[in-house]
Amino acid sequence: MSTPTRKDIWKMFDNIAPTYDRINRVLSFGCDCSWRKKLREYLPQKEHLRLVDLATGTADQIIALMENSHQIDEAIGIDPAKNMLAIGQQKINDKFYRSKVKLVHASAEKLPFHDHSFDVATISFGIRNVENLEKVFSEIKRILKPSGKLLILEFSLPEKKTLRKLHLLYLRKVLPRLGGLLSNNRKSYEYLNKTIETFPFGKTFVQLLKTNGFALAKAHPLFFGAVSIYEADLL
Repeated sequence: MSTPTRKDIWKMFDNIAPTYDRINRVLSFGCDCSWRKKLREYLPQKEHLRLVDLATGTADQIIALMENSHQIDEAIGIDPAKNMLAIGQQKINDKFYRSKVKLVHASAEKLPFHDHSFDVATISFGIRNVENLEKVFSEIKRILKPSGKLLILEFSLPEKKTLRKLHLLYLRKVLPRLGGLLSNNRKSYEYLNKTIETFPFGKTFVQLLKTNGFALAKAHPLFFGAVSIYEADLL
């Protein structure tokens, strides 16, 4: 399977923004919320964190991290898709912690922040959509403080052959049809399937993190390996 282009992929997300959250719940059987909450367990164990969430979209990951957490003093979400950010801002406006959160229109490949300005960087279901992965890693290293942490939540493939076959059947046959039906944009969900299948995961992605200058990189499989949390430190 050929790797799909990521050029101007923000346009696709702008088009599906109105139905994005609802379809995520349907396609993940409601599990995407719990996966995002799970990321909280890997935050640095200290107070007064300054956090940046890349590819924040409709701000679901920031919301999951801010709920029931007193560690984060400030959270900034960035995304190149303005329609996604607009929906995210509406959701943030209703939260008691809204004064701690800011959403910014920007690309992960060119972050508008000073060097060494964040304790932790997160990116959920977005790392496989970037056009230049090495550039994104370089930017993350630049903006993280010494001993800062990177947390990535991303789709992966189960290690067990039987589970992988079933999961691939779902990705190839069910997901594009159901996503297309609910969004009236089947092409977008065919893209989703292809990026999941062609993007590195597990040990391969951990090695990619190490190659790009991150230390103590680990993978934590969830949902039988269909999703993974990756954590890595900047030393």
